[in-house]
Amino acid sequence: MRPGTVRRSSLIERLAREASRPIVSVVAPSGFGKTMLLSQWAQANGSAFAWVSVEELDNDPKVLLTYIAEALDAVEQIDERVFDVLASPSSSVPGLIVPRLGSAFSSMSAPVVLVLDDVHVLRNSECRAALSVLADHVPIGSRLVLAGHTPPPLRIARLRAQGRILEIGPGDLALTRPEAAAVLRGAGLALGDDDVAELYRRTEGWPAGLYLAALYLKEGGSLARAPRAAVSFGGDDRLVSEYLESEFLASVPPQLRAFLTRTAVLPRMSGPLCDAVLQQSGSAAVLADLERSNLLLVPLDRRGEWYRYHHLFRDMLLAELHRMEPDLMPVLRRRAAVWCLSNELAEEALEYTIAAGDTDAAAGLMEQLAVLAWRQGRVATVQRWFGWLEDRGGMDGHPMAAVLAALLSALIARPAEAERWANVVDRWQYGDASRPDDPATDAWAALVRAIICRHGLKRMHDDADEAVRRFAAESFVTSAPALMRGIVCVLSGDLDGGDAFLEDAASVAEKIGSHEDLVLALCERALVALERSEWDQAEVLAGDADAVLRRARRQESYAAPLVSAVQARAALHRGDLAAVRRHLVNAQRLRPLLTYALPHFALQARIELARVYIALADVPGARTLMREIDALLQRRPEMGNLPGRAGMLRAQLSRESSASGPAVSALTAAELRLLPLLCTHLSIPEIAGEIFLSRNTVKTEVNSIYRKLGVSSRNEAVTRSRELGLLAG
Repeated sequence: MRPGTVRRSSLIERLAREASRPIVSVVAPSGFGKTMLLSQWAQANGSAFAWVSVEELDNDPKVLLTYIAEALDAVEQIDERVFDVLASPSSSVPGLIVPRLGSAFSSMSAPVVLVLDDVHVLRNSECRAALSVLADHVPIGSRLVLAGHTPPPLRIARLRAQGRILEIGPGDLALTRPEAAAVLRGAGLALGDDDVAELYRRTEGWPAGLYLAALYLKEGGSLARAPRAAVSFGGDDRLVSEYLESEFLASVPPQLRAFLTRTAVLPRMSGPLCDAVLQQSGSAAVLADLERSNLLLVPLDRRGEWYRYHHLFRDMLLAELHRMEPDLMPVLRRRAAVWCLSNELAEEALEYTIAAGDTDAAAGLMEQLAVLAWRQGRVATVQRWFGWLEDRGGMDGHPMAAVLAALLSALIARPAEAERWANVVDRWQYGDASRPDDPATDAWAALVRAIICRHGLKRMHDDADEAVRRFAAESFVTSAPALMRGIVCVLSGDLDGGDAFLEDAASVAEKIGSHEDLVLALCERALVALERSEWDQAEVLAGDADAVLRRARRQESYAAPLVSAVQARAALHRGDLAAVRRHLVNAQRLRPLLTYALPHFALQARIELARVYIALADVPGARTLMREIDALLQRRPEMGNLPGRAGMLRAQLSRESSASGPAVSALTAAELRLLPLLCTHLSIPEIAGEIFLSRNTVKTEVNSIYRKLGVSSRNEAVTRSRELGLLAG
């Protein structure tokens, strides 16, 4: 807290008096002192505070929820499984991450106040839905505080009716007349009672208006020209902008004015960064002076190294820069990107490059950063990057970015996107004979074609061979080409050749730490062992694969359903029905991760699972899988011996009869994808918009879920799914 700040005693007392309300909403436009109030409350309150200041880049549910988890963990250690699922690219946000994080929050042994400041910047629907669910997990004595410019993403009316929410708005945050006088005194301005009263009347108690007026008057301005706040607090900062541009900035020395407006392109700043952007020296001293002068500069550390402008002030400075020097803005951002790159801040460099609109430079950075971000589970961030590049027509000129987009889309169960990006790669590779050589991209393109396998097993064989040759020529060590060659051999009936390639792939994957490749190589070897009736060997290999997933904290991986399918078959052979059921539930929960973008794994897993269901006389479950197998084969018909195996299953099923009604095992992949969204507060129309389906389709699928689970309501469906292990709880 800065010296001279006015204590909001009445509001702090109100927060304490209404402690039984677990949700606190603080909503007002910029400059009303929301953060100041909560900071003062944190100092006065005896509880621990876990605080997250939300930023634009937090519009990725894995990023936002990781920050929340870290904030809670700093107060009291939480279940490490929360961080495991947060780090997985494939884990379901509503179905797994939010329930586990909510459980961790509700299990805190001592009261904690979780503050999320500036939640209005959250536009991502998964982020907003996550907060609405988190509000249901506030333990007794603890509180969840959401502060921002707009109402938080909660069911406000329901919370009001339940008496669970305390709402603080602009009228509450407006200063009283004594508080206004204290603000003016704290800013070093001595005014008579009449002048204070006039200034208070004109600003209507708006803290930022009073403070800016004080700064202006300190510089020699006239009270008669002090700013007037908006008649109503509707969030329109136009009057402040006009004031800053016409009055306040006009009174600032030209050199300082240039510093303020030009450094406003920086979301956070340090002396060296400002020096690089402005191409001058001495910025650290200027920042220190600004902090001492209380010029709406917020320190971000205790070393006096990093700062940011108050959001309202920065917005107004950017407006001034755009008005006075619009052509300079991309230049400043490019300089910031260069400095960030030289100081090992590659992602910040990428964001500056995106802000500057430089598609070529941004594409190059995306190619470097996308895989790492994906491995960290930040799928929405990667999608935002590639979406930005596509919107600007940059994908066709950057094939490596398209290759990575196709690969990562396949691995996160976005098959339509994988196909779209693969088409971009094909246009680059085969549509322009005069294109320059790009051996590295050619190698990765061949590998992606083999993985997605859009043109049958023969083409997959050729693509895998090409990938092996090209990666060797580039001296790049990876296990994926050998894995693909092994799968081709297995699907062609060459078990010995396939096993040899798979063993090599596993060896390389283990050396380089490629967890999913190692898991898949072990699992494919287990399938070979099953074909040879080597049951003990199959179980050992599948167990090793499962152990790799656990050690790597990748239990939610796209590789997991195939592992569970093999383990279910092995457990069935030795008569361990409890283990069979456990593996089947896990495979069922994760089955939607295997789509036609990974056709070999998707078909193999479903065929093995269908065999288990038939052996258990679970005809509804087997028939559901058979329909999914047929749909996959429609898209990928030339898959070696897999269509023949599917035909044998189909014939076997035709001889089976089932007198039982709908079963849990008959939930389709589409219904399993929908199931986690029932945990959220999204309505059916909102869910439909989220997954790009019609309302009628979603309603039909929801009713089918109810029927198969034997329930009649949404809450019952969630409860039953958690009992069965299909959802975390």
